[in-house]
Amino acid sequence: MAEDPRSDVELLAAAGAEPEALGRFYDRHEAGVIGYFMRRTHSAEVAAELTAETFANVVAHCRGGRRPVEAPAAWLYAIAFNELSTFERRGRVARHARRRIGLERVVLDDERLEQIEEAGSDGMARHVPDALASLSVEDRTAVLARHVDGLSYAEIATRQRTTEQVVRKRVSRALARLRTRLEESSS
Repeated sequence: MAEDPRSDVELLAAAGAEPEALGRFYDRHEAGVIGYFMRRTHSAEVAAELTAETFANVVAHCRGGRRPVEAPAAWLYAIAFNELSTFERRGRVARHARRRIGLERVVLDDERLEQIEEAGSDGMARHVPDALASLSVEDRTAVLARHVDGLSYAEIATRQRTTEQVVRKRVSRALARLRTRLEESSS
């Protein structure tokens, strides 16, 4: 697929009417996400499964007609971070998003396994854990709850015992900090 000149925000906004826009978003970020998982799990099979679940969440978000994503790369890596945390906690890859969108289990041949193993050595993804860790607990929790778990601002406010406006500011500022941190670390 040829490189698309549109921004990530534009690709995700177009995904509902133009399914290939989602494919272009995937093409743009798949290597970074799979590299992130490969460096953390040291298993090409697990990295592929986690990547599939991460992008299935993106597809479900776009199909669900949810609001536009403000910082797509930061949002994508927040989903990846959450999937990895779930994997580490449960000892297995969740398959909820893939089931929701009807995606089959990932089957890899030797060539693809080798490509995944090579992906573990580069890309923006290696900076995601540090970028997320640099946020305050409240900010990180708010971002993950909103953009990974899909909770409303009101639900997050109730959980964090604060106002909806405070949560909106936390999420907005945290996404801006994540975007800046990831852009700085990848340049």
